[in-house]
Amino acid sequence: MNYAVHRIAAEEWRELREITLEALRDSPDAFSLSHADAAARPDAYWQRQATAEATAEERATFTVRDEEGNWLGMACVEPIPHVPETAHVHAVYVAPAHRGAGGPAGDLVEATIRYAQAHIDVRWLTLGVHESNGRALAFYRRLGFEDTGKVIPYVRNPAEKVFILGLPAFRAIPGDGDDLGDRRVRVAGGSR
Repeated sequence: MNYAVHRIAAEEWRELREITLEALRDSPDAFSLSHADAAARPDAYWQRQATAEATAEERATFTVRDEEGNWLGMACVEPIPHVPETAHVHAVYVAPAHRGAGGPAGDLVEATIRYAQAHIDVRWLTLGVHESNGRALAFYRRLGFEDTGKVIPYVRNPAEKVFILGLPAFRAIPGDGDDLGDRRVRVAGGSR
């Protein structure tokens, strides 16, 4: 199957809401927001969110879609205001039927990395993984992320842990020429 990775467009707020709610239903421990809280947010919130993610210079949401345009996943990247020189990949989700070898997850995360390299002036790129998600830990390590030694409490249950991984080669990886501000970046499926 071929997949396409796109930066979200401002008018795609309904799709953003739906993929977010799907992600929260499927993988509630992978996110700091609950499904109930997200579902209760008004349309105006989702409209503002989609517009910001589509147009902001230092943050972006990418989606992965199949050949028919169905949304299969998302990933976001933005600076962390209270952590100097650091951007963070978050809200990574791929529908269960498209996970694993041959799926689009690696291409989706790589899109966030390339965007951060080109548009966010920081030295470090990190992401957090819930302690119960060994599959995600292994996936991110295959992409080059490493343990930073930092562990933070999980927002929704402080008794649980989130491991912070970092990409040591973040500023050493040359861009591949993709203009990730262009919503039509084509990514052939099957590379991961």
